[in-house]
Amino acid sequence: MFCSVVSSTLYGIDARLVYAEADISDDAMPAFEMVGYLGSEVREARERIRSAVKNSDFKLPSKKITVNLSPADIRKSGTSFDLAEAVAILAAVSGMDAGIFKDTVIVGELSLSGRVKPVNGILPMVMEAARQGYKRFILPRENTGEGGAVRGISVIGVQSLKEAIAYLKGEVDIAPVPEACGNMEESGRYEVDFAELKGQEQARRAAEVAVSGMHNLLLIGPPGSGKSMIAKRIPTIMPALTLKESLELTKVYSAAGALKEDGIMRLRPFVETHHTTTAQALSGGGNFPRPGLCSLSLYGALFLDELPEFSRAALEALREPLEDRVINVSRVGWKYTFPASFLLIAAMNPCKCGYFPDKSRCTCTEASIKKYLSRISRPLLDRIDISAQAEEVSFEELNDSSNTGESSEKIRQRVMKAFEIQRRRFKDERINFNSEIDVKDIRKYCALGLKEETLLKEAFKVLGLSARAYHRILKCARTIADMDGSEDIRCAHLSEAIGYRSLDGRYWNGRN
Repeated sequence: MFCSVVSSTLYGIDARLVYAEADISDDAMPAFEMVGYLGSEVREARERIRSAVKNSDFKLPSKKITVNLSPADIRKSGTSFDLAEAVAILAAVSGMDAGIFKDTVIVGELSLSGRVKPVNGILPMVMEAARQGYKRFILPRENTGEGGAVRGISVIGVQSLKEAIAYLKGEVDIAPVPEACGNMEESGRYEVDFAELKGQEQARRAAEVAVSGMHNLLLIGPPGSGKSMIAKRIPTIMPALTLKESLELTKVYSAAGALKEDGIMRLRPFVETHHTTTAQALSGGGNFPRPGLCSLSLYGALFLDELPEFSRAALEALREPLEDRVINVSRVGWKYTFPASFLLIAAMNPCKCGYFPDKSRCTCTEASIKKYLSRISRPLLDRIDISAQAEEVSFEELNDSSNTGESSEKIRQRVMKAFEIQRRRFKDERINFNSEIDVKDIRKYCALGLKEETLLKEAFKVLGLSARAYHRILKCARTIADMDGSEDIRCAHLSEAIGYRSLDGRYWNGRN
C-alpha cells in the first residue's frame, strides 16, 4: 500500500515542494522508518506522528511503515512535513483514493495530541504552490491569514489531523479562506510626528530628500541634538506599501518567523538595532540560513544609532546590501539570496565626547578624534548618499510653544509626489527609486547641462570624490529635481546634492 502527498519547505526565503511518500509493507518486521536526507527535527516527526495518530482515534498497523521525503538529495529541515506525512500514512493504511490529493499541498506541524500547529514560511510556500499550478493548500488554521494573501489558490485551514482527514474524505466541509489583501495601512498609526521636532531645518530637509529617493542618510551632531528623534520619525513620512511590496516583505518576515500578527505586513518596517549587533544578525545566516535585519528592513528603514560603536565586521557587512540590494549567503551545495533594498539611517557623534569641532567644549585629542572617525571606512562612507549636520537647538527655540515644524503628513504628501514621479519613470524597469539607478543608466536618467557639468567637475576636484560618490551625487540630484517638479537637473539641485557630501570633508578630511 502506497500513497504520495505533496508538502513544502523553506530554503532561505523561497519554498520548495517536497513529496511525502508512505509505503506500508506486509513482508517485513514491524517498524517505522523515515528516509530522505533528514534533519534531526524531521526524524523526530516519527514520534510526533505516532502519538498524533493514536490521539486522533486512528490506528497504525503492526507492519513496516516507510516514509520518504523526495527529492532525497536536498536536506530537509523544520516541522512543516508532519501533517503531510501523517496524512500519507493514514491514506496508505485505509486505501484512500489517490485522486483526492491531486493539485493539493499539505503543510503543518503536529502536536502529540493531534492538533495542527502553525509553521514559519507559509506565504512563500503558498506562493510557490500557486506558481506551480496547484489548486488547493491545506495548512494550520493559525496560518490562514497569511496564506489567504495569495490569489489563484484555495487555502483551507485545519485545526487537527482528524479534521484534515475528515475534510479530505468529504465528511466535513471547510470553506476556503477569503483573500486577505486589502488596502495597505496609511501612516496614521504612528505615535510620533515631525511637528514635535524643534528647529533642525537642515536635518529635516535631508530626511525628506533621503526618503523621497530612498537615499542612505547619516546624521552627525553633538549629544542630545535630536538625531534619534529625526530618525525615529522618518517612517511617518514614508508612503504606504504597494500590494507587491507588502507581499515581498511578508514573505521575508514569514520565512524569518517574525510576523507579529497573523496576516500580511501593512506598514513599512523601521528596524532599530543596538551597536552590539553582530554581522550575521545584520546579514542573516545560520546552518539553515534565515533573513537578517537588513532583509527585515526591506522597503523600510534600518536605523543604526552610535554608528562608530558597531564592530568593524558588522559595518563592513553592510557594504554588499547597500550596493547590490541583496545579500548572498553560501552553504555547501546551496546558495541563498535575501532581498535587502532598504533605507539606511545612521546617527553618530563626531567624536567620543561628541562636541568636535567646537574646541571650547571638545575634550578629545586629535588622535582620538581621528581614531573614532576611522571606525567608519571610506568604502562604507561612500555608500551613504546624504550626510547632514544636526545642530544644537537653543533654549529659545525649545521654549517657544508656537515654534512647531511641519507635520509628518504634510511632508509625506510631498514625498508621495516624488514617489509617483519615480514610479512613472521606472515603470518599464526593474527598479523603484532613484537610488537604485544603475551606473549604465546614469546618463539616461541624470543628464546634465553644460553649467551643471562644470559645477560637478569642480566639486569632484575640490572634494576629492570617488567614482561611487560621483554617481550617488547625480542620483541624489535627480531626486531633488523630482521634488522640485523639474524634468532637468539644475545647478540648484546639484549644489544641494553636493552639499550633502561636504560633511565628509569637514570631519574625515579635516577641512573645517
